[in-house]
Formats: sequence, structure tokens, C-alpha cells
Amino acid sequence: MAGKTISEKILSAKSGTDAYAGDVVVCQVDCALGTDGSTPMAIDYFEAMGGRRVLHPERIVFALDHYAPAPSRATAQLHQRMREFAILHGIQVYDVGEGIGHQLIVESGRAIPGGLVVGADSHAVTYGALNAFSTGIGSSDLAAILISGRIWLRVPESIRVTLTGQLPGGVFPKDIALTLAKELGADGAAYQAIEFAGPAIGLLEIDDRVVLSNMTVEMGAKNGVFPADHRTEYLGGNPTAPDSDARYSREIAIALDGLTPQLALPHNVDRVVPVRDAIGTPVQMVYLGTCTGGRVRDFHQARNVLKAGGGVAPGVQLVVTPASRAVLETLTRDGTLADFVSMGAVIVTPGCGSCCGSCGAIPGDGVTVISTANRNFKGRMGNSNASIYLASPASCAAAAVRGAIADPREIAL
Repeated sequence: MAGKTISEKILSAKSGTDAYAGDVVVCQVDCALGTDGSTPMAIDYFEAMGGRRVLHPERIVFALDHYAPAPSRATAQLHQRMREFAILHGIQVYDVGEGIGHQLIVESGRAIPGGLVVGADSHAVTYGALNAFSTGIGSSDLAAILISGRIWLRVPESIRVTLTGQLPGGVFPKDIALTLAKELGADGAAYQAIEFAGPAIGLLEIDDRVVLSNMTVEMGAKNGVFPADHRTEYLGGNPTAPDSDARYSREIAIALDGLTPQLALPHNVDRVVPVRDAIGTPVQMVYLGTCTGGRVRDFHQARNVLKAGGGVAPGVQLVVTPASRAVLETLTRDGTLADFVSMGAVIVTPGCGSCCGSCGAIPGDGVTVISTANRNFKGRMGNSNASIYLASPASCAAAAVRGAIADPREIAL
């Protein structure tokens, strides 16, 4: 038999079988995340399935992140139901204000090399940055994991994406992700794993890798995984690398040296053009945050451009949402938050609200938004009459400075 990809190796280990792409396996789950957007329904399924106890409560995490703070009485009651279920079964809860569940999984060390970590939210693919097989699941799957500790999966084929070279000044991991989205299309990796490789990955920090893994689901991927290396040693686990003769459904090479700032146009994540093609397009809201672009590194990149450019242009609303309380605390200590506040930024509770339009800052009719998020379909931020562009934190900050889409390299390098 041919060698194995990272995904084939991890799912073989977790199922206790010799698994290859196309096989259906039943796997032990190391950690599962439920959010306030998915857990209430999972509790319904748990009860309908006859669930009496959670088999491995120490492997389950709930995050109150999509409706934070609760925007209505009904939502507050759903939050309370989750808290009560968690207390009854001994499950850890990240309550309102702690941040986005995906970021908290990364921060807490629950995702480790060689692990199987799932979440009842599509952006659970994020943890692949840490050499885990991670994927989004449905509420009924989460209920089954609560009861049995296991999940069935079809082992995906893998697309190998080789990164070479080094990012030029003013170009960031989000630009790599958007380049890949353009190459693959919004469903070009449907039920496949994207496996990152090449000499350039060693230059990428964990936060950089998180951006790439997070965005793979926007191409339809089941998982977006990096090999373990010196960046992941602190996590321990079972470091997993592909075999030299592993089989891939497709191979893509991206030379980082040749990349420029990229932009996803409304209303599709794969409608990607160089930023220079849209320069001068007026912008009324700039959104910095989300599980894609809400870490300390992202905010520092944006702040550097904002300060170099003299702050936020008149008529632009700058919205800042840290991905977690820990990120918020770091930004407070190092003065970054004060810089944003002095520029008139709206600071929103750590969470998902503004990104998915469930609470927080919602754009008005006809408003053009440029965002560090991962999705820009109509209505994504709560208003189908708004238009959303996606870009790196630096490109978003450049738009805030100019009041229109701009190349960050013209402001700060």
C-alpha cells in the first residue's frame, strides 16, 4: 500500500484501523466544542436519543460566543440551559466574554498534534494549525459524542499545498489564504483535507497557521492541517507527518515571494483580486476581529498601519473585537487597545457576534465593510443590504486610514 497523509494517519490511530481515503471509520474523539449556536439543539438530540450521562465530560467544552452578550431574553434562556446542563454533567463552560470557542481551544492546549478535535461549528477546522485532525460537525453528531465519545467519519482525500519563499513586506497570511481560495474556488476542496507543506511553513508562527487552517473550510475542505514541527513542540501529543509516498488528489504550489495584498470582493470568498484592482472603493466600516483575524498579532499589524497613516478617516467606523479575553488583556497591557480607543474604535465583547450578525456592531443599508473575517456572503454580518470585502488586518487598516480600499504598503511597511 502507498504511504499515508497526515489525515489518514490520525484517523487510523483514532479508529484503531488501517484507514485510507474513502474508508468510513468510527473514531474516539479527544475534544469536542459546542457553541451557543449549536449546543441547545445538541441537548435536544441528547435527550431524544435517551442520553442520561455524558461519557467523557472532561473532553467536552461549551462556549457562549455567538450571542455574547445575549441580545434577547430567549437567547439568555438558551445560555442558562447550557450552563445548567454543563453543571449537571461536569462540562467546562467558557462563558460570555471569554471569547470565540475556536480561539479558546487553541489557547487552552486542548488541540494537540495527532489529536482528533471537532466542533459543532464549521470553523473547527482551525485546530489543524496544531497538527490535529479537526473538523466541523452537526448538533446531532455532538449529541452522539456526548453519549458515546465517538464519531464516524469518511477519511478524506488530501490536497497538498506547498508553500515556498518568504512573504514580502505588507503581505500577510490572509493574503495566502485568499490566493488559495481563488485557486481552489469555494467548493474546490469539498470533503477533502488540505495539507500544508514546504519550506515556508517553518517561517509561519502558530497564529499565522491558524489563519490558513481556519480559511480552508471556505474552500469546502474537511480539514486544513499542518505537520508538527518546532512550533508545536510545546504541545506534546503525537506529532504526525505525511509519508514520503503519500497519495494526494491534487498538488498546488504557492511561491510566497510573488504574492501581493489580496481582496475578496462581495459576495463570494473566492472572488479574489489584488487590492490594487479595487483601490479607491469607498468604505464606511472596518471590522478587525473574528476567529480568522482577532489575535494579538493581527491587531498589531493593523495598529501599525493606522498609526503610520495618522488614524481613522472621517466617516469610517472602526470596530474591534478581540478573539478572546486573553487577547483583550494583552492588548490592554501593551497599549494597543488604548490606541484603538483614541482613534474612536468601537470595542466589542470578545466573541462571534458582529462577524455572523447575531449581535454587536451591525452595518446599515448600503454600507461597505472591509473585514478580517472569513465569510462575506449576503447577510453575513446581519444585513443583506451591506457589502463585505475580506482582507488582511493591514489592508483593512489601510482602508480605515484612507476611507477607501488602499494598499497597506503605501502607508507602512
